[in-house]
Amino acid sequence: MPDTAAPSVLFVCVHNAGRSQMAAAFLTHLAGDRVQVRSAGSAPADTVNPAVVEAMAEAGIDIAAEVPKVLTVEAVQASDVVITMGCGDTCPVFPGKRYLDWQLPDPAGQGVAAVRPIRDEIEGRIRGLIEEIAPTS
Repeated sequence: MPDTAAPSVLFVCVHNAGRSQMAAAFLTHLAGDRVQVRSAGSAPADTVNPAVVEAMAEAGIDIAAEVPKVLTVEAVQASDVVITMGCGDTCPVFPGKRYLDWQLPDPAGQGVAAVRPIRDEIEGRIRGLIEEIAPTS
C-alpha cells in the first residue's frame, strides 16, 4: 500500500522574517496539499520583513498576515526535511531527518530591490525541491 502521508518540510532561519517565510510561502503556493510546510526561527523577529512581504506580493503571494515563529524541537521532529538558511548550529539535529543548508543572502535591512533576487533564487530552489519530494506524476 503506498504511503499517502504528504512529506513535511521545515524552513529555518534566524529571524523567521525573510528567507524561511518566502520559502514556506512558495512551497505552500506551488505544492498545495502535496507537502506539509512549516517555518521557524532560532531568534524570531516581531514581524515579517516589509520588503519581503512586498517582494512576495509582486510574485502574487500574500504573506502579510504571517508571523515569525520560534523554532521548537517538536517542529524539527515532525518534519521529514529540514532546510536551514544561515542559522548555523542553532538547529537541533535528529537521526532520520534530511537536512539541507541553503546559503542565501539575509534580506534583513534590505530594500525590496535587494530582496527580489533572493526571492527568485528561493523560488527556483523550491521548484526543484517539489520535483524531488512531491512530483505531480
